[in-house]
Order: sequence, then C-alpha cells, then structure tokens
Amino acid sequence: MKLNVLVSPSAVEELYFSNKTVVVIDVLRATTTIVTALENGAKEIIPVHSIEFAMKASSSMFGGQTLIGGERNTKKIDGFNLGNSPLEYTAENIAGKSIILFTTNGSKAIVKTKYSKETLIGSFLNIQSIAEHLVKQNEDAVEIVCSGANNLFCIEDTVCAGLIVREIQKLKPDVLLTDGARAAVDLSGLVINDIYKMLVNSDHGKLLVENGFEKDIRYCSRLNVSTIVPEYSTSAIRVR
Repeated sequence: MKLNVLVSPSAVEELYFSNKTVVVIDVLRATTTIVTALENGAKEIIPVHSIEFAMKASSSMFGGQTLIGGERNTKKIDGFNLGNSPLEYTAENIAGKSIILFTTNGSKAIVKTKYSKETLIGSFLNIQSIAEHLVKQNEDAVEIVCSGANNLFCIEDTVCAGLIVREIQKLKPDVLLTDGARAAVDLSGLVINDIYKMLVNSDHGKLLVENGFEKDIRYCSRLNVSTIVPEYSTSAIRVR
C-alpha cells in the first residue's frame, strides 16, 4: 500500500481521483460535523460545491425531512437551517434527516473526488476507524486529501492526515509513503501531545475563536471518539 497526502485539493484535477481510494479531511469543521451528524442519526449528508446549488437541491427535496447546513467565512448562511458547528448537529435537530451541506472548503473538496473508487470522510474523531478500514481494504494506493483553506495549506488538516498515516503504519508497517505523507507524519509528531493547542493557534482556529466558536475547537480536537466510517457515494455521504 502506498500512501500520499495532498495538502490542498487545488493541486490536482477531478479526474486525478478516478478509481482511487480517497480520504477527505476538513478538521475545522466540515468533516468533524459530518461525522457528528451521522453519529447522531442523520440519514445522509449531501455535500455541494455552491450555495446556489444547495438552495436548488433543497427546493427539489421533500420538505421537513431535508435541512440545509453550512457556512461562509465561519458564519451560518442566511436562509440555512444550520451552520457548520458540530455542536448544532444534535440528534434532536437532525435524526432521520437528509442534510445538504455547503462549506467554504470541505464540501467542495469532497465533491471534487466524485470519480473516486471510494471516498471516506476523516477527522480527529475517527482516525483509528478510518485507518483500520483502509488496512482491511488493502488497496494499492490511498490519497489523503486535506481540504486546506481557500486552496492554501492549513496545519490542522495535514496533522490529521499524518496521524491517519501513523495509525496505518502501526497496523501495516510495510506501507510506502510519498514525500507528502512523510511530511505529514513528521509534522504530526511535533504536536501530537496537544492537538487542542495546535488547533487554537492555527490560522483558522484563531478566526473561529474571534467569531465565538472556541467550543467547536475543543470538540474538534478529540481523538477517536467515533467508530464510524462515512463514505461519499452517489452524491451522498452515509455510514459505510
């Protein structure tokens, strides 16, 4: 198995992911929110690449059983039911519902992998489950995609990618690493003892604190509290 980490999806075109196994990460906060929503009983998450498409898609689905969630510049979008805080996605709010999700980086990155063989959704919450699934599948190559921030590098996604690689190495020591995967592993080793500190001092973490979302950062920093493996297939994310 060969592992690669892309620090931004902008580095490649959609067809790059054709027939590949992919993991998409957006720690702050899209993929954390997706894992949380599915843990709390959401029927499915439908990621979209634009606000306009989110509104159009919601108008064609059955009212009452479909919610629109997401953010622009960390804030809930006017007309949406939910923002992008995982703390909003409680069982009371979303159990049994389909959720159309648009976010500045994460939902776009997920949609970009639509031609993949398999796209999984990773976060700090479910690192071990993702790693165990990948080792069990034993594909020749895995692409771990960091959503980044407006096509730029962000530390939190790359650290999460590095921890996934580390977990895979524990289970399968003979995996091969590209330079991108090796760099992610090395970076994760510098901050592994205090994930929260790394998050709160990251560029996006500081922006979230400024906008009143410090509790989200604490929530997003938790390791291996979920055992689910969300999979993006036929335009929706469901528990695999």
